[in-house]
Amino acid sequence: MYKLLVLDIDGTLTDSAKKISRTTKRALRRAQNKGVKIVLASGRPTPGIVPVAEELGFAEHGGYILSFNGGKIIDYKTGKTIFESVLPGEMIPMLYEDSRANNVSIISYDATSVLTETPEDQYIIKEAKLNKMPITKVNSFIDAVQHPVTKCLMTGDAEHLAEVEQREKDKYGGKLSIYRSEPYFLEIMPKGIDKAQSLQRLLDHLGLTKNEMIACGDGFNDLSMIKFAGLGVAMSNAQKIVKRNADYITFTNDENGVAHVVDKYILGKNKQRQLEWKKNLRLSNITAKLYKYTHRLQHK
Repeated sequence: MYKLLVLDIDGTLTDSAKKISRTTKRALRRAQNKGVKIVLASGRPTPGIVPVAEELGFAEHGGYILSFNGGKIIDYKTGKTIFESVLPGEMIPMLYEDSRANNVSIISYDATSVLTETPEDQYIIKEAKLNKMPITKVNSFIDAVQHPVTKCLMTGDAEHLAEVEQREKDKYGGKLSIYRSEPYFLEIMPKGIDKAQSLQRLLDHLGLTKNEMIACGDGFNDLSMIKFAGLGVAMSNAQKIVKRNADYITFTNDENGVAHVVDKYILGKNKQRQLEWKKNLRLSNITAKLYKYTHRLQHK
């Protein structure tokens, strides 16, 4: 029996409007009533995850927040920090200089806001909106980030940021964990931090095994946990490499893909319900292919 359901948030739990559908909420509530604990595992900072935990009833049912891609783990009901790791202080000036040399923006966080010298950056605005956090413009990023931080984030256009990612990995691969959560977000974390390694820490804390865990995700930063989990699930909208490494591919985040996983693997819905899901998934895939074909014809 699965006892933990690990969910990425953006592109997985939430739809394209960044909302959790009524269908998904109902399915998750039924899973919680069966004793399954939900883990929200995201690259978001902790304040950006708390409202989602509240919406899913963590105060009543319990649950865990795995923020900063695993840099911090919190037991929501007790407020206890189970694990936390921070970037070495001496790395902040070096990362800042790298961002300038590579012509990309860089941010970090304090307890309430996003800290940056470039608040007009479109991707930083997206990050702040995503987490419902204000942007604080600072005159000096290095001076502003004197407190311990779990993550810095570089932002830029996808093609260019892929090149920056490789440069940073070549430079700091032995000291830091560096990977993209979205094509335009480059996460920079302490060494040994990713979702899989932090989930192992949580499993050790709870006395569970990975075979008792389902993990659902869509992005590059979900790859480690999907490969690690007893059942690794990719959304149909997931990055190709994520889908290639998944045990199962569910519907998209706009088609209640998480609810389908709960129905199939936790609630054990009847065969007729599963046939309906499969039929809908086939129709969804056909519709997507027709849309792409029509789109190509219109732009010839």
